[in-house]
Amino acid sequence: MNINSIKNTKDIYTQIGCNIDTFFENNSYIYTDSKYHLTEFFDIINDIISNKTVQEMKKYRQHCNTSCFKHCMQVAYFTFIACKALKLDYVSATRAAMIHDLFLYDWRKKYRDIELPGLHAFVHPEIALKNANKIFDLNDKEKDVIRKHMWPVTFAFPRYRESYIVTIMDKYSACMETYLYIQEKLKRKTFYKTAYIFLSLIFFRII
Repeated sequence: MNINSIKNTKDIYTQIGCNIDTFFENNSYIYTDSKYHLTEFFDIINDIISNKTVQEMKKYRQHCNTSCFKHCMQVAYFTFIACKALKLDYVSATRAAMIHDLFLYDWRKKYRDIELPGLHAFVHPEIALKNANKIFDLNDKEKDVIRKHMWPVTFAFPRYRESYIVTIMDKYSACMETYLYIQEKLKRKTFYKTAYIFLSLIFFRII
């Protein structure tokens, strides 16, 4: 795989940049082994993230300001690390995680341009699976991961251990995205308050 072919790197949660070699040169404190993990990770999902339909996930928000594409990549990366450490089928799990939210619409009701057959939380896994089936040749494990990643919100139990890993990483990523969003909001408020006080002091000093 040519690492330089990776585009739209602002959506890559790991923030490795377009060139893994350059990234690790500038961040020498990171273990060298991580370079090989990231290279293998992108080897696994390269054909997926290069697909035009998958790229459309960047148009839709998932949690807070995180795009579906970025969220899926986060879940895929965490899944890759966890499944590899546990000696599970990390290839199938990682690939499925990258497209587990391939539903391609804004789930927020006021922005939604389609009618859903039920609540988004319950129906989007099947929609994502239907979309994924159109463009990828999925194995049974990948189908199970996508269909059941919302467990226990959806009632059917995952069939594979890899499916459970993805459900956990999906929820972990959602919590992390929400936390970072709130943290950034609080920082901005603090900044604006500080700037207001500073400018007010300057203004009153002038007059």
